[in-house]
Amino acid sequence: MLTRRHFIGTAIAATIALPGLALAEPAAYPHKVVTLVTHSSPGGGSDVFLREMSKYLSKYIGATFIIENVQGGSGAKAIARVASAPANGSVFYATTPTYIYTSLLSQPTNTYKDLDPLVNFFADSEVIYTRTDGPFKTLAEVIDHARKTRGRWGAANPASLERQAAEQLKRAAGVNAAIVTHEGGGDLMLNTLNGTLDIGIGEIQELRSQLDANKIRLLATFNPQRIPDKPDVPTVRESGFDVALVKFRGLAGPKGIPADVTAIWDDAVQKVLADPDYKKAYSAEVLVPNFIAHKDYPAFVNDFATRTEAFLKETGAIK
Repeated sequence: MLTRRHFIGTAIAATIALPGLALAEPAAYPHKVVTLVTHSSPGGGSDVFLREMSKYLSKYIGATFIIENVQGGSGAKAIARVASAPANGSVFYATTPTYIYTSLLSQPTNTYKDLDPLVNFFADSEVIYTRTDGPFKTLAEVIDHARKTRGRWGAANPASLERQAAEQLKRAAGVNAAIVTHEGGGDLMLNTLNGTLDIGIGEIQELRSQLDANKIRLLATFNPQRIPDKPDVPTVRESGFDVALVKFRGLAGPKGIPADVTAIWDDAVQKVLADPDYKKAYSAEVLVPNFIAHKDYPAFVNDFATRTEAFLKETGAIK
């Protein structure tokens, strides 16, 4: 069953204080309404990204943006929804590593190869967290516990970068922790808070409310370097385990997006990432701008898919 949630971006037309000068008009766009599809449940990482970004995007693209949550199959239904849409710039999908993993692990009817990568916005930090009132203060303590009693670790869904991060950490640490996957971040958080899981792996924007309430503790980040806004959180590598991963966040559409549409997005994404108000918002969520233009984004996605497929074959997840 499709769950449809709408968020309508607000187009802005205003005059600044200097007489005779006005803010630039949004770029003319061939569609009045653009649907942004995500496999994420409401409140999940991609859902939060799209809803927040849409608030500012209408300053630069003359359209109303609607968010559509299409859950099921670890992203398979959302991929199919977009792959079958008109290739005219009216429907896009929120790309993350999940749509690569789903394509490789479950062999759905439509895969990432049936979508045309449009543009990338961000690199997103993956972190390891645990409950504040729990027994673990460091990642080393979690690993030591896993050596003694196996342990239970949580990831958002079976086809995700979080799952790969957990698998790579297991291998690097030489432990056999049970990895419990979930369809969404809400259940994962609940099981981490109630002690069912030793740790969860997720994104800071999904964890914000629990972090602010001091309910969870960040143990490490999979980023190659420490997160600028979280300088006290060590990297997994600094903690003694040679694993580094970064999540990408962008958009893709049906095959054959017109060149005039991709040009509008290339220009608008650079402007929205430089928007001072949006910069404050995404910096608070520890998102790092990582603009990749349309001409380069397909190669980036294909390279990620190739490396992911090699890892999955190496670990026996696929043949």
